[in-house]
Amino acid sequence: MKVIIINGPNLNLLGKREPTIYGNQNFEEYLDLLRNEFSEIEIYYYQSNIEGKIIDKLHEIGFSFDYILMNAGGYTHTSVAISDAIASIETPCLEIHISQPMAREEYRHKSLMAGKCKGTISGFGLSSYRLALLSILSK
Repeated sequence: MKVIIINGPNLNLLGKREPTIYGNQNFEEYLDLLRNEFSEIEIYYYQSNIEGKIIDKLHEIGFSFDYILMNAGGYTHTSVAISDAIASIETPCLEIHISQPMAREEYRHKSLMAGKCKGTISGFGLSSYRLALLSILSK
């Protein structure tokens, strides 16, 4: 099984950025833990701060992977284009958030992607990715 984690803007700063919201661990360290725990899954990773590059990656892998775990960061609430890209591909997408958007600023309460995704996991810190992988394996 091939799964890709796609992280959007500012998620390259995990471990440094607002640790009270996002924690102290950088994503590369956490990714190693996920790959060790879920050795039966080929876990790929992509991060970009650029909307168009995220769309290009979705188009590139959206017909050949089994699942996409998408944390679009701030683009969740603003990008019709990423939402349209998710709707245009065959690979199912799970929306992931480290924090709980509904407990944050009002503008974060609406996801433009949620209706195009199979589900959303949010509010469990980096464990949101782990929970998504567990849900995939339970199917």
